[in-house]
Amino acid sequence: MKIFRGDQIRLIDETTIKEEPVASIDLMERAAIQVVKWYLSRFERSRRIFIFTGPGNNGGDGLAVARLLDNNRCETAVYYIEFAKKTSDDWNTNLSRLKAETKVKVNYINSSDQFPAISSGDIIIDAILGSGLTRPVEGLAEEIVKCMNRSDATIISIDIPSGLFSEDNTQNFSDGIISADYTLSFQFPKLAFMFPENANYVGEWELLPIGLSAHAIRNTNSFFFLTGKREVAPLLKKRNKFDHKGTFGHGLLIAGSYGKMGAAVLGASSALRTGIGLITCHVPSSGVVILQSVVPEAMVESDRNENHLSELGNPLSFGAVGIGPGIGTDPESQKAVHKLLTKCKRSLVIDADALNIISLNHDWFSLIPEGTILTPHPKEFERLAGKTENSYHRLIRQIQLSVEQKCVIVLKGANTSITTPDGNVFFNSTGNPGMATAGSGDVLTGILLSLLSQGYTPENAAILGVYLHGLAGDLAAKEMCYESIIASDIIKNLAKAFKKLRES
Repeated sequence: MKIFRGDQIRLIDETTIKEEPVASIDLMERAAIQVVKWYLSRFERSRRIFIFTGPGNNGGDGLAVARLLDNNRCETAVYYIEFAKKTSDDWNTNLSRLKAETKVKVNYINSSDQFPAISSGDIIIDAILGSGLTRPVEGLAEEIVKCMNRSDATIISIDIPSGLFSEDNTQNFSDGIISADYTLSFQFPKLAFMFPENANYVGEWELLPIGLSAHAIRNTNSFFFLTGKREVAPLLKKRNKFDHKGTFGHGLLIAGSYGKMGAAVLGASSALRTGIGLITCHVPSSGVVILQSVVPEAMVESDRNENHLSELGNPLSFGAVGIGPGIGTDPESQKAVHKLLTKCKRSLVIDADALNIISLNHDWFSLIPEGTILTPHPKEFERLAGKTENSYHRLIRQIQLSVEQKCVIVLKGANTSITTPDGNVFFNSTGNPGMATAGSGDVLTGILLSLLSQGYTPENAAILGVYLHGLAGDLAAKEMCYESIIASDIIKNLAKAFKKLRES
């Protein structure tokens, strides 16, 4: 699914109106119908509803919603915030319909003193400002936004929380942004929804289809995508009757140090559960017994050093290599990482301490082979690329690094972002807060190593691997609770994740 800028969405709306053809007021009606359907499926009709509208088409949506809710026997009142002299044509049409077809009271607010008394059991529908906003909210609108946020009511924003910019909110003012419990976005998510700084404004967001032109969507370019099961399922390779373990590759996992052998265990186990044909783990000599006892399916290659990584063996004899989980940053380990970067000609996954080692030796960054997958969490990315002002600027830097180094960067977190050498960004749609636990990243490294070993391209391995990792975490969450998930639970649910994805 493409994620578009606000100006692109407006052009898609205009194309839909022209090509279908459909009147803009009727397109607005479609949107309002979807909002009301969503509302009635979740809330009781007995709750009081306060709809706050602005002068534009977002406010027009709110007026249409008010009429439809009243038709469905909901107690509804409209509050128009008079911070502009002119209202849109569709706003005027919907106001006329509302007055002609219902007895819904329309209240005009020109002072924050006129804000109504709202209780915790009430519903606020925010239809003040839409996705076309380009400057921070101020004046009367800001005062009303503050009043809405101070209320204990449930807030539902139509299309986007009023005051939030669709993309970059660096120059925005937090006091002028609605803090919604739910955001009902039409057809597409907004890029701003992907960033943690905006989570308190957006709340839980859902997409409502309104029948925008498929032709316009196809022909409008975007570098940003949200990956769901429809996009990911076709990436899965099929297994044939006469395939054998050699068909599915032999990967090398370089992981572990004294006290951190669990990282190697988790990485090897997840690689095997993701379908790799063979895996060899290069570990310090003190970890050999651990690996062969806990993961008997894995082969083990012993480092000459007892407690940390100091050599690599021969990575050229493997189809893909993963390095980093639990290896530490000992000087000998740093030399081994440098050797790998200069000599490895295989598909490569770099994670955890291997990333930290590169951060300690910034001139090594240029040695990273093309097509490598880097899997930093935000702090590791900061060490690699420097501090940025916010998540939007961090994403821009992530894109730049992927393009410059011709590598795939998997920046882990909610809606994990995957950037590719051609400048595209794929946001993942699976995963949950329970996966913020020790070893979860080691599991992902094993999954990615496995997929690369099986012949997936770095881009497809990253997109599919991150999706499966998150889906397995979601399946684990269904069986328990967020607080109780551990990394091993993600591995245990990988089989179910594969099955669920194949069924789709």
